[in-house]
Amino acid sequence: MPSVSLIRATSYDLSELRASLNTLLDPLGGMAAFVKPGDRVLLKPNLLTGSRPTKECTTRWEVAYVVAQMVQEVGGQPFLGDSPAFGSARGVAIANGYQPLIDDLKLPIVEWSGSRYQTASAEFNHLLLCKEAMEADVVINLPKVKSHVQLTLTLGVKNLFGCVPGKMKAWWHMEAGKDRDRFGTMLVETARAIAPTLTIADGILGHEGNGPSGGEPRELGVLAASADVFALDRCLVEILNADPAKIPTVAASQRLGLCPELRQIHFPHLTPLDLKILDWQLPEKLVPIDFAMPRVIKSTFRHLYIRFIQEPMTAYGRR
Repeated sequence: MPSVSLIRATSYDLSELRASLNTLLDPLGGMAAFVKPGDRVLLKPNLLTGSRPTKECTTRWEVAYVVAQMVQEVGGQPFLGDSPAFGSARGVAIANGYQPLIDDLKLPIVEWSGSRYQTASAEFNHLLLCKEAMEADVVINLPKVKSHVQLTLTLGVKNLFGCVPGKMKAWWHMEAGKDRDRFGTMLVETARAIAPTLTIADGILGHEGNGPSGGEPRELGVLAASADVFALDRCLVEILNADPAKIPTVAASQRLGLCPELRQIHFPHLTPLDLKILDWQLPEKLVPIDFAMPRVIKSTFRHLYIRFIQEPMTAYGRR
């Protein structure tokens, strides 16, 4: 029986957040249950974009900060990595306030590079995942709770798509996005291949409406954690009063037998019913998942411009 720890949390103040995360993880055995001394620990936040830092469309730096502290305290060696839609992981992180994390904890930010690994799925064996995620001793998945105009909601499973290097994600939208069910299956197989050791969802302030970046912040007041990313996503969908059959990642995980029923999940603190809200704003209208070739090319050039021209100029200006 998987355990999903759910609590109310309303503050990103570091001391209050530390207390909340201690409460959240205690029933799961604390951080020491997931990280052993000497482990190389990938922290995988949602670093979607650096262009909307006040809109709560990325994982808050405070969450990553406290989690990194907790990892260091049990002897782990944390590093942070992601593959943003536009720009570098470091550039997007700094634009979203991550500088204190980098400076105070000497936390490395890794750009995906080097050898790449195939997924474990025969159907998607040409979808490559980054070496840095596949070779980490521990992966701690740190998604943001958000609505999504293509997938209705983006939670823990979708966040792991950021372990696909560079603009390969856009090419996969073009390749698999014509079939909503197949795209959801691809995301689930990606999550299964990465197999995060722990997922902690940042839902203190969520992002509702036309996400993943075009919506608005929303006070949700929730932190969630589990060793089972599929169970965690199922619980968050229930809290947000969404239909799991309409969330491609949840539907695919159910179809593949990876997602338990709510009655099969142990809740050491609150249940989804305790936290459920009825007025969370889902996208006004879903847009196609697939990308046409012109969009992929345009997206690739924008990514290169931000990463190799705009970000260096911004960094030079700060000096």
